[in-house]
Amino acid sequence: MAEIDSPVICPECKGTVRQQGTELVCEDCGLVSTEDPIDRGPEWRSFDDDETDRRRTGAPLTRSRHDRGLSTEIGYGTGSDVGYSSRVTGRKRQQIARLRREHNRARISSKAERNRVYGFTEIRRVNASLSLPDYTREQACVLFESAQSEGLLQGRSLEGFAAAAIYATCRTRSNARTIDEIVAVARADGDELTVAYDALNREFGLPTGPIDPTEYLPRYASKLGLETAVERRAREHVNALFKAGLIGGRNPSGVAAACLYKAADEREAWPSITQAAAADVGDVAPVTIRSTVTDLDAL
Repeated sequence: MAEIDSPVICPECKGTVRQQGTELVCEDCGLVSTEDPIDRGPEWRSFDDDETDRRRTGAPLTRSRHDRGLSTEIGYGTGSDVGYSSRVTGRKRQQIARLRREHNRARISSKAERNRVYGFTEIRRVNASLSLPDYTREQACVLFESAQSEGLLQGRSLEGFAAAAIYATCRTRSNARTIDEIVAVARADGDELTVAYDALNREFGLPTGPIDPTEYLPRYASKLGLETAVERRAREHVNALFKAGLIGGRNPSGVAAACLYKAADEREAWPSITQAAAADVGDVAPVTIRSTVTDLDAL
């Protein structure tokens, strides 16, 4: 019997063997060559009508918390609301409240740790407000912690570094977000974000290159209520500008908005949009839309 990790062929028909779930199955004759019966999922399953009511001991580890989620949490339940037979009332509840308060205070042992907790909280809030994926939150928290370890936070805004960590992560992970979009939900202004981002880029050499305007197209098309066909045509306009060497030096957000405006105006069956609406979505001036459209007409 062949090993799972080694390339194998079917011993019966010499066909190709592929892994399907826990088994190695021949694509030609269907022979099961071998299997890995180890269940790598949870060690139990819980249903609503399960009398055992099994519970996990906590959430998985995460870099978005200063202690990575390893600390003990004293809950706010009274017992009856979580299914326990006994009920915590009176003096016992007051004692648990005092223990919870002292426990929360003891979790943060230094000013640096307190700043890290505040920064991580701000990152999680901004990440949720912008509906960004979880990996953006995790990587931004790691970047914030690295900046604190290098002493970059001294004399600078914690809110600015939290917003800059989100912006830098979006830039490195090709998840286009403009500075104005982040500032709109962050507790930092544009200057604080820019100063913090420059410090991060200077210290760590972030792998950020020019933003591809096509990264903005799906989101802007959704905001403008445009169909997929319009977005596809706008992508062709962006590629045409790139081949003509007209992308460099332009605001990628404005280029994406202008290409959507140009594409929507090409066919009567497609809903048209105004230059003001396109400029508002791209956070640029209407003259930027007009100049880009003029270059497209000249191609």
